[in-house]
Amino acid sequence: MKSEADLQQLLSFVEFTHLAHKVERVARINGMDRYANMVEHSYQLALIAWYLVEKEGLALNKDLVLRYALVHDLVEVYAGDTYFYDSEAAKTKEKREQEALRTLKKTIPEFKELHETISEYEKKNDSESRFVYALDKIIDPLNIYLEGGKLWHEKKITLPMLIEKKVNKVKLNPTVQEYFDTLVEQLKEQEAQLFYAK
Repeated sequence: MKSEADLQQLLSFVEFTHLAHKVERVARINGMDRYANMVEHSYQLALIAWYLVEKEGLALNKDLVLRYALVHDLVEVYAGDTYFYDSEAAKTKEKREQEALRTLKKTIPEFKELHETISEYEKKNDSESRFVYALDKIIDPLNIYLEGGKLWHEKKITLPMLIEKKVNKVKLNPTVQEYFDTLVEQLKEQEAQLFYAK
């Protein structure tokens, strides 16, 4: 039988996972009026990453890919989400996220592998982290494309803005870059319908 202290640690971690549900992102779930939360986004990223590793026969460690996908935004529990096109918030993003990681380590000190996985993901030193990072950058465009560009119109995003923000990030993985390049060609064909026109 586990001690009351062990149960309390588990309960505290469960409470922490609840915080992740409260982090709202500026991206919708297709067919819904509300924005997705961090848990929904991370779960979708993990599933799509697993799918692509299998479909494309990528020589990547699936376990590591899934762990990176699950933790890639976890510091946002304390740092908050930074909207991709918010240049002011981007200036403080790194500092906020470093502080958030320190808070996370203090809050859940017993989960050392979690902290190590987040730190390794942030370094982008292995193929798995670069794959997850690049894939993360095309998830929102894929979702927005599936909803007919609604969010791009609402947020006044043009196709050149999208390409400029994404092109160097997707280059971290050649497979993701190929998917992005193909997506961009489709977006160009439907640019007038999908994107905001100045």
